Amino acid sequence: MNPTPSQLRRLTQATLPWRLLLGLLIITVGVLALTPAPAVDLGLGWDKLNHTLAFAALAWCAVLGYRAPRALQWALLAGLLAFGGLIELLQQFVPNRSAEWSDLLADAIGIGVGAVCAAVVLQLRREPAISGP
Repeated sequence: MNPTPSQLRRLTQATLPWRLLLGLLIITVGVLALTPAPAVDLGLGWDKLNHTLAFAALAWCAVLGYRAPRALQWALLAGLLAFGGLIELLQQFVPNRSAEWSDLLADAIGIGVGAVCAAVVLQLRREPAISGP
């Protein structure tokens, strides 16, 4: 069932803040990940937890910000994982940084946790989604 124009308008109003936050988080995560030596330790004490929570937040915002057909949401989540992979590749060239497969695994776990939590919230709230293939 396709949403009515009124539902689409409400959906846009509900998703825009999440899209803006997603963009801000992507920039923030990218800058923090590629800074040679951050001036302030913003970490949570364990690097893998930092990765997991950062990418859980990205996935949460992505799912809430883009209520698209399932295939497109999977593509968006895969894009977040590719972003994590790109960060790891680029960190090879940044002083005081290193690329680690375990960081990418932590990113993937975070994406899964964030996406599932956001999907559960949408299901519980019975939020409309854009229907399609």
